[in-house]
Amino acid sequence: MSKQKVYFANMSARNPNDNTISKINRLFDSAGFGETITRNSLAAIKLHFGEIGNDSYINPVFVRQVVDKVRAHGGKPFVTDSNTLYLGSRNNAADHIETAVLHGFDYSVVGAPVIIADGLHGGNIKTVTINKKHFNKVIISGDIVAAESIIVLSHFKGHEVAGFGGAIKNLGMGCASAMGKQAQHNARPEIIEEACIGCGKCVAVCPKTAITMMNDKSTIEKAKCIGCFECMTVCPERAIDIDWLTEIPQFIERIVEYAVGAIQGKESRMGYMNFLTHITPDCDCVPWSDIPIVPDIGILASRDPVAIDAASFDLVNNQEGNPGSQLLHNHRKGADKFKGLRENTDAYRQIRYGNEIGLGSSEYELVPLE
Repeated sequence: MSKQKVYFANMSARNPNDNTISKINRLFDSAGFGETITRNSLAAIKLHFGEIGNDSYINPVFVRQVVDKVRAHGGKPFVTDSNTLYLGSRNNAADHIETAVLHGFDYSVVGAPVIIADGLHGGNIKTVTINKKHFNKVIISGDIVAAESIIVLSHFKGHEVAGFGGAIKNLGMGCASAMGKQAQHNARPEIIEEACIGCGKCVAVCPKTAITMMNDKSTIEKAKCIGCFECMTVCPERAIDIDWLTEIPQFIERIVEYAVGAIQGKESRMGYMNFLTHITPDCDCVPWSDIPIVPDIGILASRDPVAIDAASFDLVNNQEGNPGSQLLHNHRKGADKFKGLRENTDAYRQIRYGNEIGLGSSEYELVPLE
């Protein structure tokens, strides 16, 4: 199999013709995204609007460049995401749109309507047959399936369990309805009693009241738990853990299989951009943005979701780690930064499994913009 091209623009700019806006437009053209758009077709621009309190989501001004390019090629663009499984500012379409607008994703800035792909309460869904190891069928947000083409814009960053979030996770988790998200979350966390300080932060964020306090320690009722991992994200003592050896490999593979369902039938009408800027240790679902783990790197564009994530993974690991960040170790160039954040993660499994089941190719050629 030939290597998939991944186009790369660094963050250096010394003249107005080489600014970030110009680079996004050139990446769009270089990667051939215009070929994915047909005249008068409904074109989804899939992104993450950020949780309230988070500020590391993709700049709406950058999203506007993609919207304008899609419209220039005759498409009818809309910006979109699916509702969340956990409680927060994006759990239903009304709150989700309000959050998007508060973060600058209104029509006057991005030039396109905001449409929440799975409807008001996650009921707008389509079942897609994929016949893979974990799922025969997957539950995808209805307007993702209905879109005739998709440009996937991903802020590349760390993730509490999956290791990193990029194009694959943006497809697999981000294009699933709440029912689909829950189907992917097979793992259930456990409290490490000796490490728990009884602060109750996990109790406050649990969307299903599955966590309670008992004898000044948190306890999880497994029957109620949906495995959203929000408790792990907020625990200040890392006193909540999961079965990394058996459950998490399946969790990662389930995400990848959902990504297959999200693009089914329009594989040739997909485009991907990864923004390797403000590379935080956590997903943009958390209501904060921590110190980046490495310096800003640049923006990538490709027609292959596995190739672009493989290139992003390598570029991050080839950086020197930022002092003062959440990196516990692996600061040197070439070391796995995602294991430096969470030693039990196997972030590259997304790429290996995506390659294995035909989502894309892990073999890539990095092509710098001229």
